[in-house]
Amino acid sequence: MSGRGRLALCAYAATLMAAGAMIPLVDPWVWLLQAAVLLALVAGAGALARRVPLARPLTVAAQAVLALLMLTLVFTREQAVIGLLPGPDAFARFGELLSTGSQDVGRYAIPAPATDGIKLMLIGGVLLIGLSVDALAVTYRSAAPAGLPLLALYSVAAGLSGGGSGWWWFLPAASGYLLLLLAEGRDRLSQWGRVFGGAPPRGAAGFEPGGGAARAPLRTGRRIGAAALGVALAAHAAFPALGSGLLGEDGGGSGTGTGGGTINAVNPVVTLQDSLNQPESREWLKYKTNADATGDMYLRIMALDQFDGGAWKFSVRKVTDIPERLPQPEGLGSGVGTTEIRTNISAAGAYKQGWLPMPYPATNVAVDGNWRFDPARRTIVGDRGQTTGGLQYSVTSLQVKPTAEQLAGAPKAPASVLEEYTKVPDALPADVPATALRVTKGAANDYERAVKLQDWFAVDGGFTYDTQVESGGGAQAISRFLKNKEGFCIHFSFSMAAMARTLGIPARVAVGFTPGSPATGGAMSVSNQDAHAWPELYFEGVGWTRFEPTPTRGNAPDYTRASTPSGGPSSPAEPEASASVAVPVAPSQSSDCSPQERRLGECGAQAPEDVSVAGGGGPSLPTVLLWIAVGAGVLLVPLLPMLWRLRVRAVRLGSDGRTPEEAAARTLTTWLEIGDTAWDHGILPDESLSPRRAAARIVRLGRLEGEPADSVHRVAHAVEQILYAPRPLPGTGLAEDAGRIRAGLSARAGRGARLRALFLPRSAVRVVWASSERWSTLTDRGTAARRRITDRWLAQVRRQSQQRG
Repeated sequence: MSGRGRLALCAYAATLMAAGAMIPLVDPWVWLLQAAVLLALVAGAGALARRVPLARPLTVAAQAVLALLMLTLVFTREQAVIGLLPGPDAFARFGELLSTGSQDVGRYAIPAPATDGIKLMLIGGVLLIGLSVDALAVTYRSAAPAGLPLLALYSVAAGLSGGGSGWWWFLPAASGYLLLLLAEGRDRLSQWGRVFGGAPPRGAAGFEPGGGAARAPLRTGRRIGAAALGVALAAHAAFPALGSGLLGEDGGGSGTGTGGGTINAVNPVVTLQDSLNQPESREWLKYKTNADATGDMYLRIMALDQFDGGAWKFSVRKVTDIPERLPQPEGLGSGVGTTEIRTNISAAGAYKQGWLPMPYPATNVAVDGNWRFDPARRTIVGDRGQTTGGLQYSVTSLQVKPTAEQLAGAPKAPASVLEEYTKVPDALPADVPATALRVTKGAANDYERAVKLQDWFAVDGGFTYDTQVESGGGAQAISRFLKNKEGFCIHFSFSMAAMARTLGIPARVAVGFTPGSPATGGAMSVSNQDAHAWPELYFEGVGWTRFEPTPTRGNAPDYTRASTPSGGPSSPAEPEASASVAVPVAPSQSSDCSPQERRLGECGAQAPEDVSVAGGGGPSLPTVLLWIAVGAGVLLVPLLPMLWRLRVRAVRLGSDGRTPEEAAARTLTTWLEIGDTAWDHGILPDESLSPRRAAARIVRLGRLEGEPADSVHRVAHAVEQILYAPRPLPGTGLAEDAGRIRAGLSARAGRGARLRALFLPRSAVRVVWASSERWSTLTDRGTAARRRITDRWLAQVRRQSQQRG
């Protein structure tokens, strides 16, 4: 491999090694494979342009154009001209993706999901850094400044991760830069010629580049680089003040759990009271289910799991892509009775929520759009502005039917659950835990305590349901509610969950809808008046379990009623078991819905229907590679004549031959190259002319003067020497003469003629001639082979006939 080729390969490797520091930032990291493929094409284009050779600025420009075309093909091919060339629409799409990508960077915690915007920023950034490194280190032969873009790439990764990249990512990034420096040093050293580094080893004739003692400077450089890298890592360990710098261990995403990013969104409780206090009932959802009863069909949106003493909030959690089947519900054991049901849900156009209402616990969700899964709270949250407006989706869920005995005998919750879900702030008023202890006095276990709390709020405590009461805030909010005993579902659920935590029972607050009311066609209708909040308490072996402390709202679960067997009565509305299967396709609109209201999405939800499972988040890697190959082919096919011509010229005008025979052959190929150059500029070849007359013709028709004209005659004289002289004298400087002739013809030609000579050279027809000649040779050989086989077969038939005769 040549020195420049080795340097280009090291520049490519250094860029990818530095880009590896971004792997922890985004999940999945398939984007790095896509960036590697695109960067390989850009680096290959640079190597090809340098081999031509093109001017240095033109080499960098060609690489930049190819990088833009590849990004257009991958990210904006639908808006591009013929799917490849970027136009105004493609650039507008680039702007949109960059805008949403910058928003996603601030919206997600680490590791963030690989959204289109984030992938464009990552892949585009890697291509930009890779192009800079290749231009500095290879095109302009200055590897040391190439460390600046590599440092910028690593610094961005370290900064976004809060220093969490760690030394294991710094190590390959720094090693890639050292590899680049050593490659440049080796290339420069190889150009010094014969180098003497002291007395040669015994038996060695001297010091030859690339062998023996020549490797001593390279070994020294490697040792210095390894020592510098070790000092950098040792300094990080020795100086604690550097802990939050580029090699810091702190940082990472906020929140807990594992997954692909977090979503910060608006708390849904903010709008719950407004929904309940609207004077008119507006239908937001319709659903059909094959459940035997809908009394427990609460449609849960999300869970609030952080308690600051006065309000409940949701914590920042990691989210992932929606799996084909959701994981087993947390804490649910095999001994608890469950029934799997199917529910088809349709949302009104006016209901635009960032969470997906669905029964709990869901096991499978089929929904179109940009949705993500929160494993900790088992919710589906919208991504990149996705809402439920006008959406239709299907949910498979479990009806969990624990018995009172199973809840009463539940073992202690795991330490991780207790630690997170029993936290209460120090500012919580003392009367809250005191009231919890008083109400649950005499209870033998957590289940009995939970039932006593529920019954005290719903029946025995003298509370009144009132949606006009201010929800309030601060550490005294629960204390005021316990004193005034007036409020709505937020007050009841918040207070019961807080009191349960003071008793050591893991608790959180769920937000969603009660089951709704019957509608036509066996469906259930859910309106803004059905918005609700309720506490969820954790029991090991059962999982998160619903309780209903709000009086006159919802249904108390059967397992909280000692006198009612598990299973309970059905609600007034009981759709047929096959309701979720036989779903009408046509939308149902109320008869009094005006066309204007229908356009604004104010007519309620359509009849629910099945939807297909959501597709993946973008094209697969084989698809991307196929499109890259197609794009490269589309780009290279028009350039094939030029590339072939440049390659032929480089071969013909190579180094002068070492032997007289090689020198003579080089003189003849140089003359052929001059004839083809003249042909490319419109001077047709005439093989009937002698070299001297052909040279005069080229000078006359090409209007050559001065050095270009002298060069033509000089090469023609060298050809005559080869053809006619008894002892030919080899010509010298013929390649330089050919270059002067090409420059002279180009200077005399117009712009159109120069462009045609470059991109559509007439002499490229020799490829067609050579292919035709080879095809003729192959067909002649095939014909001769068939004739020989036929003759042999006929001869054998004659012999057999004669033997029979």
